[in-house]
Amino acid sequence: MPLSDVAIRAAKPRDKAYKMFDERGLFLLVTATGSNLWRFKYRFDGREKLLSFGSFPDVPLRVARDKRDEARRTLSAAEPMDPSAKRQSERAARADTFGLIAEEWLQTKRKVLSDGTWQRDHHQLTKVVGPYLGNRPIAGIEAAELLSVLRRLEARGVRDTTHRVRAVVGRVFRYAIATGRAKHDISMDLRGALAPRATRNHPSITEPAKVGELLRAIEGYERQAATHAALRIAPYVFVRPGELRAAEWSELDFDAAEWRIPGKRMKMGEQHIVPLARQVIAILRELQPLTGSGRYCFPALGPGIRPLSDNTLNAALRRLGYSGDEHTAHGFRSMASTLLNEQGWHPDLIELQLAHSERNKVRAAYNKAQRLAERRKMMQAWADYIDGLKAGGQIIPIRREAVGRQMP
Repeated sequence: MPLSDVAIRAAKPRDKAYKMFDERGLFLLVTATGSNLWRFKYRFDGREKLLSFGSFPDVPLRVARDKRDEARRTLSAAEPMDPSAKRQSERAARADTFGLIAEEWLQTKRKVLSDGTWQRDHHQLTKVVGPYLGNRPIAGIEAAELLSVLRRLEARGVRDTTHRVRAVVGRVFRYAIATGRAKHDISMDLRGALAPRATRNHPSITEPAKVGELLRAIEGYERQAATHAALRIAPYVFVRPGELRAAEWSELDFDAAEWRIPGKRMKMGEQHIVPLARQVIAILRELQPLTGSGRYCFPALGPGIRPLSDNTLNAALRRLGYSGDEHTAHGFRSMASTLLNEQGWHPDLIELQLAHSERNKVRAAYNKAQRLAERRKMMQAWADYIDGLKAGGQIIPIRREAVGRQMP
């Protein structure tokens, strides 16, 4: 006889727990303490098993029967599955939210990415994407949901940020796939769905005569010594401003004439070697008595426990009369890239020295292993060339005898 609400409510606890059976494996376990617990008895792979559906009256008879019927459908499907295993899998999926996996991925990258890149990725994942997708099981997120988040960014006109967010979300999904918690990277489905990136170049002086004027202006800068030294070195090494201002004395090897920037401070998360021309070493040796007792080559004013701030070099250029539309600290990279390419240096050498990402992994491995000696020659030739511009001439550097344009 099937159970009824009246019969269940009339059930009284006894000295020992007892069962009140409904139909097709469903029964109510009445405990000695007065709890009424729903249980479903079934067989799977020849073994008798039990599945809990909660307690009465929180789970009414009608709901308990619905749960039983769902479990039976799982057992009788074309590919039968243990209802208990299915429930555990669903619970695990609910626990594997985008937010939790994103945080897990961020921790794996804490010592790999530069601090600035890590902080940017953390902000985008937790503050930009998190409010919308953070609590969603990552395996259940659809491409349209991510697109909705990205459309909000597009509406604000920040196209570059929109593409960066799509890229970092894709990295989280690929991490989830690698760890067995997702099947597909939905960010790949959005290629072509977003407005193209806005083309934006850092303002840069590249006309040789004007480069000479800029370098002479920098020589005449009369403010803080560390800022002056950083400005003088920037054209020679053309690293990113954040990499330059945070340079540490421990990273420099004067004997080898190298500056090895650790991966944690690089945009691409890999160590970068900067061959130091004679001119750069001379400037650093001038600076060493002033800041060499501290950690940073270019410390901010004060106790010296922090490097120069983000805007220091650009502010110095403004004081020299160069507006943000004419030249920026980042513009030294464009300056070097443009002029070195015009002079016939091999593009691979220039890209390697700029620490741009090499997408072809085999070629990247070859470049890193084989081309440092050539880069040394290029960097010294570049230093000699811009010194000539600073002196008021336009020197054509001797280069092809040392470094040809043949592909590796």
